[in-house]
Amino acid sequence: MSDHPLRNTSIAVTDPSAGLRVTEIFYSLQGEALTSGLPTIFIRLTGCPLRCVYCDTEYAFVGGERQSLDEIMTTVASHPCKRICLTGGEPLAQPNAIALIKMLLAEGYEISLETAGALSVADVPSAVSKVMDIKTPSSGEADKNLWSNLDYLTPHDQLKFVIMNRADYEWSVEQLRTHALDERVGTVWFSPMFNVAEDDSSPEVPMLAQELAEWILTDALPVRFQLQLHKIIWADAKGK
Repeated sequence: MSDHPLRNTSIAVTDPSAGLRVTEIFYSLQGEALTSGLPTIFIRLTGCPLRCVYCDTEYAFVGGERQSLDEIMTTVASHPCKRICLTGGEPLAQPNAIALIKMLLAEGYEISLETAGALSVADVPSAVSKVMDIKTPSSGEADKNLWSNLDYLTPHDQLKFVIMNRADYEWSVEQLRTHALDERVGTVWFSPMFNVAEDDSSPEVPMLAQELAEWILTDALPVRFQLQLHKIIWADAKGK
């Protein structure tokens, strides 16, 4: 038996009445992707089958609270916003995430889904903007990339590479060109690994970010550079 619940499928239920295991639901500014800077309701589900070395939400691997879909909808409705980010952990590790997405869409919510790209996105409704990672070698999980997911992406979706060094960058450029990724989705993001301590109230932009920006300019890549806005404002504080 695994000591990580969502590495074990025992809580990945498909009965909507069983609800979802939720780490937190909170209202904040979106810190990345196309809606960066906009007020957003975040639903962070518990559990993830991956263990990326740079993960900044390890607290979502275990624990959480089982909530019914109706309870989640009630909490969401208490916030003054119609924009949702479904994240984790890995939200697709719990099949009931799709049922929740359909309920949110029916109530007129705009949804983005942050997914690690290791589980199938085939059942994600097309109205959702999928923000899918492609794991770089330094993540330690590049072998988990489910390349068949590329077949389910549209210009409404986004791809993200988290880059830790020059080798990651060169690997990412190779994938960009080999799979013509900028033609499959609306936006491809190159983001430097950027974790900061919670007690650091004024984190500096790391040297890697400056280097990555220069590499993108030199190679004239059809990608967008990204820093995580919420980390600049709040460091790695939970619920932000």
